[in-house]
Amino acid sequence: MKILHVYKDYYPVVGGIENHLRILAEGLAKRGHEVTVLVCHPANRTEIETLNGVKVIRAARLRTVASTPLSVELPTLLAQEQPDLTHLHFPYPVGELSHWLNRRRGCTVISYHSDVVRQRAVGALYKPLMRWGLRQAHALLATSPNYVVSSPELVRLANRCLVVPIGIDVDRFARPPHTHRSRRTLLFVGRHRYYKGLDDLLKAMPDIQGDLLVAGDGPMRAEWERMTLELKLSQKVKFVGNVPDEDLPALYRSVDAFVLPASARSEAYGIVLVEAMAAGLPCLTTELGTGTSYVVQPEVTGLVVPARTPAALAEAANHLLANDSVRRRMSEAAQHRAQSEFRQEVMLDRIEAVYEWVKGQ
Repeated sequence: MKILHVYKDYYPVVGGIENHLRILAEGLAKRGHEVTVLVCHPANRTEIETLNGVKVIRAARLRTVASTPLSVELPTLLAQEQPDLTHLHFPYPVGELSHWLNRRRGCTVISYHSDVVRQRAVGALYKPLMRWGLRQAHALLATSPNYVVSSPELVRLANRCLVVPIGIDVDRFARPPHTHRSRRTLLFVGRHRYYKGLDDLLKAMPDIQGDLLVAGDGPMRAEWERMTLELKLSQKVKFVGNVPDEDLPALYRSVDAFVLPASARSEAYGIVLVEAMAAGLPCLTTELGTGTSYVVQPEVTGLVVPARTPAALAEAANHLLANDSVRRRMSEAAQHRAQSEFRQEVMLDRIEAVYEWVKGQ
């Protein structure tokens, strides 16, 4: 099958959807499909290359507005493709508009990764066409049942939504030996963006009986490092920056628990939670009505507390760090859930089944 994926960025750009798209595209290519990915180039030039069996077209980027890369060339490049199936990764208005304007044949699948959360003005202008496009798709994919019922857009189309959780190479995170630090330690991994909620965790840290490692980088890092100094947490909190992908499994398996204190619905799933669970870590996260409380099963694979509540984060973190038996029980449950539900092979099987279903309609 000739498959075209359309989104705004692709590897080596770092991000949850970008990593997911790479796993999906390369996995489908290995299964014999002819896979093309159309995205924007970080710079104002167009490049085409083949990476691990995937044709990657990077259209020249004019500029980025409201987190949306703009490209004059992307619609033309899309029109030149003749796929059997186009898989749009929402939200990316430029890609979606280009597809609907140029659609000639084939089926359309949309992965609905997140609502438009912050760009309210742009979202209001785009909403009528967005809703029309969602109705035109042969299949709508959501990453969790939680998101279907909590999204104001998906709930309108709930009877047309199929849930396909994001999968990863879970075995890679379970392989390194588990090492221990001298003090109980929590881990945060992710882009330093407002919706990750790290400021809430930093406010909780004075009351948490343990240390915190913060991996990743992003626009909020300077502010969060300043907050760490103001709260006199330099002895408890360490920012380690971006960690090479190959070193992530060992980092996960060197700590006692994982924390994703997300504060807004922009955190629609939490792939880092899957990685942590695959590594055997109990997870602490927040309730947003999104995939965070689907990936983490409350009281089974971890703990879920109200968002934007530092006191609740502190209480839950102390409970995890102080109870070896609780951590062991949740660790085993976390690895079992990762192996059974979030393996990339399971995800690829489900995606292929969706493709065959829509092709047969």
